[in-house]
Amino acid sequence: MTKVLVLYYSSYGHVEQMAHAVAEGAQAAGADVDIKRVAELVPEQHAEESGYKLDQSAPIAKPSDLVHYDAIIFGSPTRFGMMAAQMKNFLDQCGSLWANGELIGKVAGVFTSSATQHGGQESTLLNFHTVLMHFGMVVVGLPYSFAGQMILSEVTGGSPYGASTIAGGDGKRQPSDNELAGARFQGKHIASIATKLARF
Repeated sequence: MTKVLVLYYSSYGHVEQMAHAVAEGAQAAGADVDIKRVAELVPEQHAEESGYKLDQSAPIAKPSDLVHYDAIIFGSPTRFGMMAAQMKNFLDQCGSLWANGELIGKVAGVFTSSATQHGGQESTLLNFHTVLMHFGMVVVGLPYSFAGQMILSEVTGGSPYGASTIAGGDGKRQPSDNELAGARFQGKHIASIATKLARF
């Protein structure tokens, strides 16, 4: 059975919700799916004062966990057009995996969240892809066969580079049905491709 890891960082719970939708999609493709998160770097007192969602059920991942999966789908909020420092810190600890070629050929994808429609979602996804290519991973996005990224009837995330959601400046907006559908689609798509590649 294809093994998929959904690995995310979420400050306020938006990316966490998307991670669970991605996992649902991968499971629908018949994959064995784990959801894990990267460690928080912000001091606990500051995180509590800032309203961070600290009661997330996903266990904390270790870099060595990545070698056990056929596909890894990463989720990170946008921070000034790039991935969050917490996720980058985790990836920077994967140097030995890179040096030993242990991630080469694994399928990967990325999903994200930003405060506004034009708050750096696409640049976050694209510069995240750069790291994955250095690892030798096979990068998969969100194809236009997910028609939800083409709608004009509502404000929505989603691009060919990956699923996304818009949180709003105050963080009160939650992932929409369309955005969650995009996350499920991407999870299913990536798991399906990983299964196909495993046959060769």
